[in-house]
Amino acid sequence: MSDRSLQKNVQTLNAEFARALESVKDFADLEDIRIEYLGRKGKIANLFKILGTLPENERKGAGRALNDLKERIQTVVSERQKILSHPEKSDLSFDVTLPGDRLPVGRYHPITLVLRKIKTCFQQMGFSVAQGPEVETDYYNFEALNFPKEHPAREIQDTLYVDDEIVLRTHTSPVQIRVMESQPPPVRIIAPGRCYRRDTPDATHTPVFHQVEGLCVDEGVTFADLKGVILTFARQMFGSDMKIRFRPSFFPFTEPSAEYDFSCLMCRGKGCRVCKGTGWIEISGAGMVSPEVFKCVGYDSERYTGYAFGMGVERITMLLYEVNDIRLFYENDVRFLHQF
Repeated sequence: MSDRSLQKNVQTLNAEFARALESVKDFADLEDIRIEYLGRKGKIANLFKILGTLPENERKGAGRALNDLKERIQTVVSERQKILSHPEKSDLSFDVTLPGDRLPVGRYHPITLVLRKIKTCFQQMGFSVAQGPEVETDYYNFEALNFPKEHPAREIQDTLYVDDEIVLRTHTSPVQIRVMESQPPPVRIIAPGRCYRRDTPDATHTPVFHQVEGLCVDEGVTFADLKGVILTFARQMFGSDMKIRFRPSFFPFTEPSAEYDFSCLMCRGKGCRVCKGTGWIEISGAGMVSPEVFKCVGYDSERYTGYAFGMGVERITMLLYEVNDIRLFYENDVRFLHQF
């Protein structure tokens, strides 16, 4: 037999196999066909015997064609076995115009959702978004913000030091210094980002957290402007009946300084276990930018005034979604994340 004759037999055998496959109804039929074509005495084996009688220069091409046929039949038989193993999936008559199965998708993390809401709220009030490095110098994290050398926040029990002059930023306030150094007034920015402190994780503390810093500097800016911005934010985030209050406090980079509270979301100011009967939930700090900070960035404190404020994103998220343990945000439990 010649190479051409063998290859013609291969084509004929391929067509015969296709016709035989159409009559298969169960595993028994399929096994009969498998033995007939792939068995030790089957039709493929017989052709391999003929292959050895061909001239050496014709064997290569004929052998390739024969191996391709064997692999094709083995693949088809294997696929048909899978279909017969799952008869509910074997019906290939379907409407190709129907939409496919929906693929599983992830969910946005609640911290991401709340960060987006915060950004949108302040952008609608004319603030732009600024960013800064998470690995910060001591100068930007403390000195330029008027923290004295002996301030307890600089101690290693509170701050994570890379070396004597480099820290993991403890707040996003360094961004306000970098922004003011890079542009003259007016300035109206928020600086969202990740911060680090040497805290032991518990229900309300974590060594890694998110903060949003706000800064507004211009001529004639007053504490009343600060109060109006915080009140607008509170009502956009938590509802039009939300109330706020300011309490005197101290921060090195603001003067006067205050801490601000929102009326309790659980009892709406009536007093409950969550707010310890006060009707208020502490949010964060704020105040008018200190002249010492303006001196570091070259702003004229006689001409310009400004306010700064901060807020913990985890705290806002816990209030908004009534989450009672901050550690839930970082455990990556999909059962928790799928609620949002």
